[in-house]
Amino acid sequence: MSIANFSLHLLTSRWYMAFSSLMILFMSGATFIFGLYSGDIKSKFGYDQTTLNLISFFKDLGGNLAIISGLIMEIVPPRAILAIGAILNFFGYFMIWLGVTGRISKPHVWQMCLYICIGANSQSFANTGGTVTCVKNFPANRGIVLGLLKGAVGLSGAIMTQLYLGFYGDKKGESLILLVAWLPVLVSCIFLPSIRIMKVIQQENDVKMFFNLLFVSLGLAIFLLIMIIIQKKFTFNRVEYVLSGVVVLVLIFSPLVLVIREEFNIWKSKKGLVSSDISQLNASIQVENPPSSKTNWSLCFKSAFNQPERGEDHTILQAFFNIDMLILFVATTFGVGGTLTSIDNLGQIGKALGYPDSSISTFVSLVSIWNYLGRVSSGFASEILLSKYNFPRPLMLTLVLLLSCIGHLLIAFGVRNSLYVSSVLMGFCFGAQWPLILSIISELFGLKYYATLYNFGSVASPIGGYILNVRVAGHLYDKEALKQLEAKGIFTRKIGEVLNCVGVQCYKQAFLIISGATFVGSIVSLILVLRTRKFYATDIYKKFKQESQVIQDTIVTSRENN
Repeated sequence: MSIANFSLHLLTSRWYMAFSSLMILFMSGATFIFGLYSGDIKSKFGYDQTTLNLISFFKDLGGNLAIISGLIMEIVPPRAILAIGAILNFFGYFMIWLGVTGRISKPHVWQMCLYICIGANSQSFANTGGTVTCVKNFPANRGIVLGLLKGAVGLSGAIMTQLYLGFYGDKKGESLILLVAWLPVLVSCIFLPSIRIMKVIQQENDVKMFFNLLFVSLGLAIFLLIMIIIQKKFTFNRVEYVLSGVVVLVLIFSPLVLVIREEFNIWKSKKGLVSSDISQLNASIQVENPPSSKTNWSLCFKSAFNQPERGEDHTILQAFFNIDMLILFVATTFGVGGTLTSIDNLGQIGKALGYPDSSISTFVSLVSIWNYLGRVSSGFASEILLSKYNFPRPLMLTLVLLLSCIGHLLIAFGVRNSLYVSSVLMGFCFGAQWPLILSIISELFGLKYYATLYNFGSVASPIGGYILNVRVAGHLYDKEALKQLEAKGIFTRKIGEVLNCVGVQCYKQAFLIISGATFVGSIVSLILVLRTRKFYATDIYKKFKQESQVIQDTIVTSRENN
């Protein structure tokens, strides 16, 4: 009976919910490995670089047009959000797989854009359902939570690559597309029943538990890094690929041991309460989603320009019309848009600069690792600096944007072997921006409508991606490629013929523009630092600490009465 009681406690616990979110997000970053199968799409359908970048833009649009999932989550539970995401994931990527393998007639460009947009949009549902739920369940550790969970998303590209090699044992892009179609759906269906919003007492060792989870995920990242390097140096057979995939699965599930141990200790401490006290305690554990039927939309519109204090709960419209949100939106557009352009074009940049295919594959694979390290580093470091020294998160965002400028300039000037360094910087900076941006939004505008506000910040990414990737990088690449064709005496390009460019000039002008845009983004971010310096000089988590203390006092009183 005790085993059954503990099992029920575990499956409905806060830490198992966090573990379930971690598992779902480990499989939700298929957009980061677009570079591994984009070449198959380009060669199969005879696209030029502008067309491929257009498809890439719709991938980014789908991945970041997440405000839809946020609005839906305001009225439905997180598990419904995850279920919708699973359906979108399977449909979008399965249709792409059918097209690439020739099982359906060649899709039009608009159809490919639609399919990849739908498939990538599933990532926003997984992120909203998992990450927002965890932030609300651990409000006093939101920077750490965002760093860990967004890091899981960043690591998922390398995880799925290793699992795909273990399952299929080949390097055909079409097999990877098929894996992306079915694996995230399976994982979501298994773990989504555990995802729910709770208002739970903060435990003394919450931070310690998060650091333990961080160490486990670091071990996973190190293993993936070692495997990527070894697999580029040596040829693996089928059995070796399977073994590496098994080790990855073991490491992925290893946090469950920590969760069971932690929840067992919590369960034992609860056994000292009588049933009436447990009922009283459970009464304070409520879902925070506001019922849509009670929302006074007329009042919301009237109060849109009546701004609350920073840190208080803003309505959706109050946040949208807030100057701080506008500033953060602009900084995100240039910052994330620039690094996203670098990552999406990494394969083409490597080919243009004459790197061997093995090195290009390594660049793309390692971006996922550095993306992960950037996310966990900024999330954990910013939380520690904020709690100990009141170091404002917007200032750290400014520093990250300035660091990414160095990576853009290295690509622009094509310094010999510099793509190794720039790929590290791009992956790290792209990852580091997200926990900072999303934490800043939660801190400035509150958690009541965080599901929507969380995703509003992501909308800036595809806008920046379209401007800098499609209109700048793609256009200037094709322009230079046509010049090279004319230099060879070819003045008319055949329809469907692949358009390739070779040399430093292919991306030089584009990344000089991107460097300038990112620098502007850092200046805009610095304005936010100045506007919020007084706010970050205070204890911004005081409200949550007080709420937690009230519940702790209730438990202590109950035990004393017993």
